[in-house]
Amino acid sequence: METTIITVDKKMDNIKSYKQAVDILKSGGVVAFPTETVYGLGAIATDEEAVNKIFKAKGRPSDNPLIVHIGNKEEVAKYAADIPKQANELMDAFWPGPLTLIFNAIPGVIAPNVTPGVDTVGIRMPDHPIALELLRELQAPLAAPSANRSGKPSPTEALHVNEDLNGLIPLILDGGPTGVGLESTVIDMTVQPPTILRPGGATREMIEGVIGPVAVADEKAPTNTPRAPGMKYRHYAPEAPLFIIESDKEKIENAITKLQKEHKKTAVIGPDHLRTPKADWYFAIGSSDSNEEMAVNLYKALRQCDLIDADIILAVETDLAGVGTAFMNRLLKASDGKRFTK
Repeated sequence: METTIITVDKKMDNIKSYKQAVDILKSGGVVAFPTETVYGLGAIATDEEAVNKIFKAKGRPSDNPLIVHIGNKEEVAKYAADIPKQANELMDAFWPGPLTLIFNAIPGVIAPNVTPGVDTVGIRMPDHPIALELLRELQAPLAAPSANRSGKPSPTEALHVNEDLNGLIPLILDGGPTGVGLESTVIDMTVQPPTILRPGGATREMIEGVIGPVAVADEKAPTNTPRAPGMKYRHYAPEAPLFIIESDKEKIENAITKLQKEHKKTAVIGPDHLRTPKADWYFAIGSSDSNEEMAVNLYKALRQCDLIDADIILAVETDLAGVGTAFMNRLLKASDGKRFTK
């Protein structure tokens, strides 16, 4: 299969681009497109055979649920039952935006392989002009996980999608780099209090400012069927082993020296101010004063590590303020919980 990349730009006439994407989707195919979080790989969520093509292209475990993307809030009632008042308040506050709400699903509407083994469905309205225009032209819901090979760092640029899925999907809509850089927050609205299953761009503090106290799910991987993506399997991992390390320049440099004595080439991912010439590679991802800036650049840095021959990657931890919780969640998944303590 040949993969075509089409640049979609505000300054261009994009009618043909959207028509090509819509035609592929309506014929049961998949298309990669940008959202404000990461690039997604979409198929019509009511078409079971089309959704299967997502799992095949990504190599994704079949029990890992997908999020359904819609183009306007009114569509929620087509797919979700028992929509609580708090959910409507969150939709009014955050949609379009990086927040996925889990509802009880209306039976027989969304394809069963979108929500394997559960009777709930996760829905969000993305805050990206290309994603919204595509959804509105299509007039159908899109099941769309991140557009990467399963387990790899999520793509924040069209180039990343092409690196992983070239020859496996027919079309990538290139809308430039994404804005948030980490996947959406997922919150389960079928329980009380509502429970955050995956942290993301909409922080706990922001959510609680709208609906009051919420719970946070146990980070340990569930042994049963997961209700949200990113809960059960190792994710976001580069090729080389990754270890989390404390945000302390002396400890980082001591770790590098120790590893180099063991003849291990070391890459470091961290804030700008901790850059050190002792590292074989240092990927600076922004100011330590801005977890948002570091979150935007995290996946790109993880992917850059796959382009070098590092033996070990040290990723500098951050605090849990704002999207720091989501940032650390992704690092814990990428490292499989390993910390550098030697």
